[in-house]
Amino acid sequence: MKKSSPIYSILAFTALACLSPSCKKDLLHYQSAQKIESGTTDRLNDILFINDSTGFIVGGQRFASATILTTHDGGYTWSDTSFPEAGKELFGISQSPNGNIYTCGYDGKLLYSADTGRGWTFRQLFYNPYKRVLFPTSDKGIVIGGISFESGFIEYIDAQGNTIYRDSMKYEINDIVMLNSHTGYMCGYGVILKTDDGGESWELLNVKGDNFNCISVYNGELWVSGYNGSVYHSSDNGTTWQKLRNGNDISQTTYHLTGILFKDAQNGWAVGEQGAVLHSDDGGKHWSQYDKFTSEDLERVKATPNGDIMVVGTNGTIYRLKV
Repeated sequence: MKKSSPIYSILAFTALACLSPSCKKDLLHYQSAQKIESGTTDRLNDILFINDSTGFIVGGQRFASATILTTHDGGYTWSDTSFPEAGKELFGISQSPNGNIYTCGYDGKLLYSADTGRGWTFRQLFYNPYKRVLFPTSDKGIVIGGISFESGFIEYIDAQGNTIYRDSMKYEINDIVMLNSHTGYMCGYGVILKTDDGGESWELLNVKGDNFNCISVYNGELWVSGYNGSVYHSSDNGTTWQKLRNGNDISQTTYHLTGILFKDAQNGWAVGEQGAVLHSDDGGKHWSQYDKFTSEDLERVKATPNGDIMVVGTNGTIYRLKV
């Protein structure tokens, strides 16, 4: 009888060990994962809370509907309002310095409210697929979007949603944040950009390697997630970047990330397709996966007014997580 080689014995032992519960030591557990009824089967894409009680979730169906959900109890219950006037999926929502709320979406659809969501005004922008809208100042907003590696679009608007002027890039822009009225960042297909003049001009930063789709800011530090599973961090206003998680490393679990949130300098969450929720407690250097509570694709993660984590995604998915 042929004897087994020592190296095969070691490999066999390692394989068996990895099937044991001890190899799941990095799997984290929620205190609770509460499913919230949304009243819709539309995809939900972004979350905004404007105070301790009032918040909004936007979404819809790409070519068929625009949906805004509203809460007045801090995110425990939501009411669904559709907007046939817009009629296309909404992707981003934000509040301007003067309190107006803006949401944008596919085919240049824009809605804004000057009365904390009680009424909404529709505006038709240029017919581009827009992802996010942000107002560095009360009288000038920036709407961004694009088509993967083909093209990117920037439309500058006034407080009433009227176009001031438009610009374009060679790559899709997925997210935008402003630290103040002057300094801000955009990320997109293989790029991260910075402005120091309120969005009048953008500088291409020295970082690439993923389709970057979400930026989180805490106390001046930046974290950016990418669709292939990468996470980058900058602590010096974007001058240098550290790759905290390499999405192209075949030795790591593959995640298609879509959103990232850091509540402080250490604790961060990232979400992605097929219900992936990851957590880091060391500023993003190491990530562990939580128990899966849904198989829906998750699109965004935000903090609720009381500090819980809220995630939204496909098929009307809303979960509130105590972690």
